[in-house]
Amino acid sequence: MDSHLREVFFDVQSGLPRQAPGDEQSARAALALCAGLPAEPSVLDIGCGPGAQTIVLARALPGASITAIDNHQPYLEELDSRACAAGFKHRIVTERRDMGTLPYKPAGFDLIWAEGSAYIIGIADALAAWRPLLKPGAYLAFTELVWLTSSPPAEAAEFFGNEYPAMATSQAIAALIVEHGYELTGRFTLPDAAWWDDYYTPLSEKFPRLLEKYAGDETGLAVVTMEQEEQRIRRDFGSSYGYEFFIARRYVE
Repeated sequence: MDSHLREVFFDVQSGLPRQAPGDEQSARAALALCAGLPAEPSVLDIGCGPGAQTIVLARALPGASITAIDNHQPYLEELDSRACAAGFKHRIVTERRDMGTLPYKPAGFDLIWAEGSAYIIGIADALAAWRPLLKPGAYLAFTELVWLTSSPPAEAAEFFGNEYPAMATSQAIAALIVEHGYELTGRFTLPDAAWWDDYYTPLSEKFPRLLEKYAGDETGLAVVTMEQEEQRIRRDFGSSYGYEFFIARRYVE
C-alpha cells in the first residue's frame, strides 16, 4: 500500500468504534465457547485497532492481562485512552507490532483474539504462525469474512473477487483450522446488526464530508466509493456471506 493510499484508508477509517463488523454480544458468545480458561489468563489481541473488543475482553475476564497489538499507532493511542477511561490501563498493554513477525515466547498465551484481522497475513499463515504462541489446550478466537453459500450471487462474487479474492466458505476455514493442529470448538455467524451499529452506519455518516474532501483526488475518491459500494452489496446480498466467529483450541500433544 503506497503512502497516499494508506493515508486515505486511515482517514476513512478514523473515528469509528470498530474497523470491522463485530459487537459485544458476539464477543461474549465466543468467550463462552472457550471453556476452562484460567482465572488470570494471558491474552493477546492481534490487530486490535482502537480496541472496542479489547475493552470487552477486559470487562468479561476481570483477571486477564491483555497485550493488544496493531501497526497503526493512532489506534493504540485511542485504545490507551479507552483503557484509562474504563479503569483497565493496568491490565491492557499496547504494542506496535507487525502481526506476521511476533516476538513473543512460545506457549505464552491462554487466548489469542483476532477480530477481522487474520486475513491480513492470510488465514493459513495466521493459523500456522500463532499456534506456537498458545499454551497446549489454549484458544484462538477470530472472525473472518466467508461465503455462506457455495453459489453466491454473481454481483457479490464479482465484487469480492476484486476486493478479497481469497475469501472462502465457512466450511473451508473450518477445515483449515483442523489441518493446522487445532480442534474447532465452535463457530457462528455474526448478526446483521454487528455490521451496521458500530461499523457501517458511523462510516456512512462520514461519506458526505469524505466525498467533498477527495472530490479532486482520484485515489481518495476510489476508496470512498468502494466503501459505499461495499455497503450496497451488503444490503442487497447480505444473506450470501457474513463474518464468522471461529473458536479453536490448540491440541494437547
